[in-house]
Amino acid sequence: MTNQTQTETKAFQAEVKQLLQLMIHSLYSNKEIFLRELVSNASDACDKLRYEALANPSLFENDPELGLRILLDAEAKTITIADNGIGMTKEEAIAHLGTIAKSGTKEFFSALTGDAQKDANLIGQFGVGFYSSFIVADKVTVRSRKAGAPANEGVEWVSAGEGEYTVADIDHPGRGTEVTLHLRAEQEDLLNGWKLREILRKYSDHIALPIRMAQEKWDEDAKAMKPTGEEETVNQASALWARPKSDVTEEEYKAFYQHVAHDYQEPLTWVHAKVEGRQEYTQLLYVPSQAPFDLWDRNARHGIKLYVKRVFIMDDAEQLMPTYMRFVRGVVDVADLPLNVSREILQESKDIEQIRSGCTKRVLGLLEELAENNVEKYTTFWNQFGQLLKEGVGEDQANQARIAKLLRFATTNTDSPEQNVSLTEYVSRMKPGQDKIYYVTAETFQGAKNSPHLEIFRKKGIEVLLLSDRVDEWVVSHLRDFDGKSLQSVAKGGLDLGELEDASEKQARAEAESSAKDLVERLQKALGEKLKEVRVTHRLTDSPACLVADEHDPGANLQRMLKMMGQNAPEIKPILEINPQHPMLKKMELLPNEGGHFDDYASVLFDEALLAEGGQIEDPAGFVRKINRLMLG
Repeated sequence: MTNQTQTETKAFQAEVKQLLQLMIHSLYSNKEIFLRELVSNASDACDKLRYEALANPSLFENDPELGLRILLDAEAKTITIADNGIGMTKEEAIAHLGTIAKSGTKEFFSALTGDAQKDANLIGQFGVGFYSSFIVADKVTVRSRKAGAPANEGVEWVSAGEGEYTVADIDHPGRGTEVTLHLRAEQEDLLNGWKLREILRKYSDHIALPIRMAQEKWDEDAKAMKPTGEEETVNQASALWARPKSDVTEEEYKAFYQHVAHDYQEPLTWVHAKVEGRQEYTQLLYVPSQAPFDLWDRNARHGIKLYVKRVFIMDDAEQLMPTYMRFVRGVVDVADLPLNVSREILQESKDIEQIRSGCTKRVLGLLEELAENNVEKYTTFWNQFGQLLKEGVGEDQANQARIAKLLRFATTNTDSPEQNVSLTEYVSRMKPGQDKIYYVTAETFQGAKNSPHLEIFRKKGIEVLLLSDRVDEWVVSHLRDFDGKSLQSVAKGGLDLGELEDASEKQARAEAESSAKDLVERLQKALGEKLKEVRVTHRLTDSPACLVADEHDPGANLQRMLKMMGQNAPEIKPILEINPQHPMLKKMELLPNEGGHFDDYASVLFDEALLAEGGQIEDPAGFVRKINRLMLG
């Protein structure tokens, strides 16, 4: 059948060796996934050929009917999954089958849990589904020829999964790829046509290409199923999204999600709709129940598959969904785009902008429905993808108000870091006379919760949002108000509590400012260039001092974040606010300018305030020396 010329032996990439050990030793309980992954790969190969053939029809080679075949050989104990798709060159076989050519390899292995069910979920997600072959096979043979290549430019790739593989040039008249699994002795139950049909219908019934197998009929004399010599299609072979919703079962929706998202888990929710009007398109969009381990890898290719008139065009059509919704998986099938559409054309198309807007609003509607009617599911969504949704506050001005209602935060009302309070709930609990939504930002939840800036708010029972996600600085820089209430940092500007402060409190504050005037001037002189100014606070009830930013300056937390990201953060001097009623300040008032350690006290006061808000002291050794001097008196 083949005319092999020269065989080369090559070693697997180290990560592949590790992956093969996982497949062989850890995932027997989920062995059926091998067929799902290989069929999915074969389907993708056919989709790629169909797309390439739009520009070069000769690639079909007089064989335009794309499809898959599953062949059983009970005598040889093999299963072959064959497709007539795009195929591979020898170089591509080495690149795709000998290495994991994708970033995030270390993250992949660190995500493995030892739980076979959970680890199986990562296989397709990471794009290494081919290696699931070794769950059931002790040897795998791949024969392939690239579409359009001469018949003598085929390649044969063989491995027993033990650290190395061989590649050879072969004659291969048929276009596409055949993956032949030489089954382990304990897996021979898979050589049963009925069982394979059951697995295919379970995992791959939604594949839009026909999957053919030898037709079998019961032979009464042999008391066994025997092939009839004919072939039959064992799946529905129709685009699931093109069928009426009433004809698609919940199980079929879930199975299609697992195919399109390469996810072993079930989706959290989905929406299936046909949109008519100026643009006609069908959307089947899913929200996963669990974030992929490489969600934050910007090079990861996930998202929406674009079809035109049921013809696959491209994976990860990022123009169809905003970046902050990169968690969404699914299919969009457009009726009126040209079949040769490119990514460049998509970027400039007004029609695509309209489809993107429609898809975005549809997903927001789906999330709004979850938030209102299924709090448990929405909590699951928020815990997995809430930080992405927060990005949308700045990215999507058109839908900012809808996104804001979907946001969830931790607050001072509980000790839990769980983000479960909506801005709508916060507003409903505001104190009479309160006209602002107060928040504090910090690097950690504990840092936000214990911020000295909260002291007056706790005393008055005013709820404050505790923001500790990195993206929260982005949120509050773009979300200026909600439901007519402005958002106000408790650590910026001169705090004005308005009607929340009565006349006697305002009078007491004015008297404190007057009586501490001399102390303020002495501190200003002692600290000099370290700060913008010193003033009396009414934020503090227990702490001696705190640092605040001017109304229009970036906060200290944002400045630290910019520096950590290597950006040139502007050097903004803080304002030191002091609590004259604190014993430490009362003691400082009595100290002489000379010989009473006033400058040491002032410096320690400043550094303590800096530490309390999560900052770093410029001179730790000097800070220790000053503390020692003060302790010695």
